[in-house]
Amino acid sequence: MIDEIRIKIRTREYEFSKHAVDQSIVREISVAEVEEAIDGRSEIIEDYPEDKYGPSCLILGITETGRPLHIQCSYPSRPLVKIVTLYQPDPDLWVDFRFRK
Repeated sequence: MIDEIRIKIRTREYEFSKHAVDQSIVREISVAEVEEAIDGRSEIIEDYPEDKYGPSCLILGITETGRPLHIQCSYPSRPLVKIVTLYQPDPDLWVDFRFRK
């Protein structure tokens, strides 16, 4: 599934939810960083097939500058992948940014 998400990000077949736009501004995460994080070293670390707004997953991605990001997005089966929320994970709450403490 991560490969399909990467393709949609590369071809700009994605959109941000209003919440994700707001959070990207507050948390100073650029669109370029989101694209880098997903297109580069990224992996799905949590899966939410029963999410109330539709199936989604949590991706851990690393930007070109080494910034870890968590990006929750819809499954790639949608015409546009929807970025639901995004944040830089708190190391006090995550082990290797992959597992919740």
